[in-house]
Amino acid sequence: MSEAPKPQVFYNSACPVCKAGIDSQRANMQACGIDAEWIDVHAAPQAVAQLGASLEDVRERLYVKDESGAVRIGADAFTELWSRTPGQRWLGRLLRLPVLRPLGHWLYNVFARQLYRWNRRKGHW
Repeated sequence: MSEAPKPQVFYNSACPVCKAGIDSQRANMQACGIDAEWIDVHAAPQAVAQLGASLEDVRERLYVKDESGAVRIGADAFTELWSRTPGQRWLGRLLRLPVLRPLGHWLYNVFARQLYRWNRRKGHW
């Protein structure tokens, strides 16, 4: 009997900020009994092939692939994780609001880009 599909979270542990955020999110989800597959692209760079993205894309932004195979990137990836997690569902609902969604995307993209550049300068990969 095969295991039921679960969401896959693609993250980059070479980024200390990203690793801390993912460690916290994973702990929150596990405490609620929510199962996900956590894929560290720093340890398993070949895993990005299933996303149709480059390793650099996934180093820069969080990717979540849900049980149906739909891929969410960046702010949408976080919204997906928060929407599944009791105690954080309000964040998911908030970021889906038509007024806040574009702002959330813009803020995430600016932050992710700067964080990516900082990690490159620091030689984290």
